[in-house]
Amino acid sequence: MQGFGDRLAAASERVGTTAMVGLDPHLSRLPRCLGVVDGAPTDPAGRAAAALAVQRFNDVVIEAVADLVPAVKPQLAFYEALGSAGWAALEHTCARAREAGLLVVADGKRGDISSTAAAYARAILDPAGPLGADALTINPWMGSDTLTPYMGLVAEHGRGLFVLVRTTNPGSAELQLHGDRPACHTVCAAIAAQNQRLGGSGWGPIGAVVGASSADEATALRARMPRAWFLVPGVGAQGGSMRDGVAGARSDGLGALVNSSRAVLFGPESADPAATLDDVGAAIRARAQDLAAGVRTALDA
Repeated sequence: MQGFGDRLAAASERVGTTAMVGLDPHLSRLPRCLGVVDGAPTDPAGRAAAALAVQRFNDVVIEAVADLVPAVKPQLAFYEALGSAGWAALEHTCARAREAGLLVVADGKRGDISSTAAAYARAILDPAGPLGADALTINPWMGSDTLTPYMGLVAEHGRGLFVLVRTTNPGSAELQLHGDRPACHTVCAAIAAQNQRLGGSGWGPIGAVVGASSADEATALRARMPRAWFLVPGVGAQGGSMRDGVAGARSDGLGALVNSSRAVLFGPESADPAATLDDVGAAIRARAQDLAAGVRTALDA
């Protein structure tokens, strides 16, 4: 079984970009033609209707971007907020993305240990589980043993992890840069050690979340984790530039998986009640093309 890091490299080379589209279905911004009323539904029927709209929207997005990017990243909280219907929509979305040839990075930021983390692994990463995602974001700040329960699936089924190292939130430095030796460097060492232990000469399966807001640290972090893919949030709607997004890339242009969600998913057509789903898909495809091209241009600069 080829490791996740090498699978991601192959997928990126196939489509010619390391851009990724996030599947963050903000209900208030879904296309009007899907009939979702603004605001969070408060009853099972409302949640079911919203989940169906999310599922239909994601089908449009996946069809629009499948040949343009190597991966999509569903943010699990948006689906969990819709209860069992939302989880069913998430299962459908993950299956649909895999059928389209996309890698699926589940953004759940799980951060537990032992049997609880093992249950998360079965639910999200196991090929026989409900999601069968290719990778999962992990919060390691309970300690490096937060990674251990996932290692079996990583080694046996080519799954991957993206470990929170430098995140985009304003308060991130409070813990991540704490100490004379910044605490995030300890996390870097754990990632590098796991990738070394798992062997191979290519990309390791354990990556790092390094936000675009930390672009000035990216070169130093790359030196500490030479085999780790960086998942880079914060480009686009969150204010990061494309140059910031690729700051941690290797000289061959690989290594920085640049995510954009709202800037690709939502545009003026979403608020137009006359726009059809075909119109929505065409607009999303155009923005995804711009994202992919923007990453390529930033790497060439």
